[in-house]
Amino acid sequence: MAKKKITVNGTEISMITQADEEYICLTDMAKGFEGEAGEYIRNWLRNGSTVQYLGVWEKVHNPDFNLVEFHQIKSELVDNTFLMSVKKWIQRTGAIGIQARAGRYGGTYAHNEIAVQFATWLSPEFHVYLVKEFKRLKVKEAQERQESLEWNVKRILSKINYKVHTDAIKERLMPPRFTKGAGIIYAGEADILNMAVFGVTSKIWRAENPDAKGNIRDHATPEQLLVLANLEAVNAELIRLNISQDERIDILNQAAINHMHSLLTSPTISKLPEGK
Repeated sequence: MAKKKITVNGTEISMITQADEEYICLTDMAKGFEGEAGEYIRNWLRNGSTVQYLGVWEKVHNPDFNLVEFHQIKSELVDNTFLMSVKKWIQRTGAIGIQARAGRYGGTYAHNEIAVQFATWLSPEFHVYLVKEFKRLKVKEAQERQESLEWNVKRILSKINYKVHTDAIKERLMPPRFTKGAGIIYAGEADILNMAVFGVTSKIWRAENPDAKGNIRDHATPEQLLVLANLEAVNAELIRLNISQDERIDILNQAAINHMHSLLTSPTISKLPEGK
């Protein structure tokens, strides 16, 4: 379980990663406000809008969510004595979006989507800065993954015995540069990546290669597949950050060009003899 921290308005907030999902510490978030952090969380859970939101989130993400118990909880909201704690919410409904943790990573943690809703309840200003800092962190992590993969790609390619002249490789592998707005044409996420790396959609490739077995990726070079694998991770992060399809196709295409340029200008390729 990885642990990270972000700082929002001077408040240090812990984050943990579980199954590739980020959980943010609500306890730390509330510490930036006057009063007891636990009291903020309890009052938030008493709010009817909060209960409705948590129920919808769990229904979408948790197949084991106890809907019968959830509807019972909703019926109790009209009672002025209604009280709800994180522990009680989890025990009654089997919720997974919020966790009460003890020990080293102690505190109340919530899935980042739920944490954003809590931030909105705490303060509109705090919500804006939390989202900004979270996005900054995810973009930084995506960039670090790109840099790490580029290094590994160069390391792998140094062991490959190339038989093709450098210029021929460039003509065959370098993706074309798209014009602004080209992403609108390519509705499917798979074809967005195909366009970024190969310059064509799977449908166009099939029309141009009617006798070929398999699909476009079955005929890709190792270099193209390495770049494609990296772009899949980058695209996933861009989607999570709600980047539009038009912007993503532009970012991914530029990334494909940059990565392939790194491969083609590596010292190993520059030493290749011509004519072989």
